[in-house]
Amino acid sequence: MSTATTTTEVSSAPAPEQQRSTQLAKAGDWARRAPLLPALIFVIIMTQLPFLGTLVISFMNWNAYYPEERGFAGLDNFKRVFTDENARQAVVVTVLLTVGVVGISLLLGLGIAILLDRKFRGRGVVRTLMIMPFLIVPVAAALLWKHALYNPEYGLFNGLLKWVFGPDAPQPDWITNNPLWSIIAALVWQWTPFMMLILLAGLQSRPLDVVEAARIDGAGSWQIFKSMTLPHLRQYIELSGLLGAIYVVQNFDHVFTITSGGLGTANLPYYIYQTFYTAQDYGRASAAGVVVVIATIAIATFALRTVFSLFKEESR
Repeated sequence: MSTATTTTEVSSAPAPEQQRSTQLAKAGDWARRAPLLPALIFVIIMTQLPFLGTLVISFMNWNAYYPEERGFAGLDNFKRVFTDENARQAVVVTVLLTVGVVGISLLLGLGIAILLDRKFRGRGVVRTLMIMPFLIVPVAAALLWKHALYNPEYGLFNGLLKWVFGPDAPQPDWITNNPLWSIIAALVWQWTPFMMLILLAGLQSRPLDVVEAARIDGAGSWQIFKSMTLPHLRQYIELSGLLGAIYVVQNFDHVFTITSGGLGTANLPYYIYQTFYTAQDYGRASAAGVVVVIATIAIATFALRTVFSLFKEESR
């Protein structure tokens, strides 16, 4: 009995080779992850610590004009954000900007992607030129639209009106007459290449043999697009729309540069800027910033789910 028990214990105990291989595997995993630790620590310091500070300040009554009244305010700052008329107007403007820019950019990006998916001479050069607006610094792009295109005296748009309709053509002040659409047009010009890139990648991942089989069976171009191409692009459209919405919600450069938040174009980032810089109300500005971050995280969650589902489908 004792001999059998000893044999069983020896056989059930892990072999030294197994322990050694497990230790080597753990050491290898650590060796691969260790070089990433400085970057991870840097990201935590640069992103999470400021957000924690903003979160703490959002629960405080902290106005630089009244330093003696600084103290804990509870949820008062959040209540003021949701009951402030300017804040509600900023939310409406943010939604209009996001929906307008993302929707129009998606439609234009889809059309351009379909055109660039075909083979023609100089396609690579055209693709590069189409991507260039997205590579321009946002402030520079906003200044370009404000002065080179929208200016009523020497802007390109009014110059084209004079060239087409003569010297007596109307010379509208584009920003004053259509302030929100002026910002939307500038953002659409910059974000359409981003949508086009994602949708073009989706188009090039189509199973071409199935498309050719459908054409042989007599399906027209519109039938192929509606029944095969569009369903295949659904997740790519969702991904580009959600990623675009994340960035457009946070847009500050175009609003600040083109209209300076005037004429009813102040969105949430500009409202936070005004509350922090002009009103010096750090508590309310921090509360508004926390609300924007939570909304952005919600949108980003949907975006990540779309990315993961897209990868799963591609791996099948």
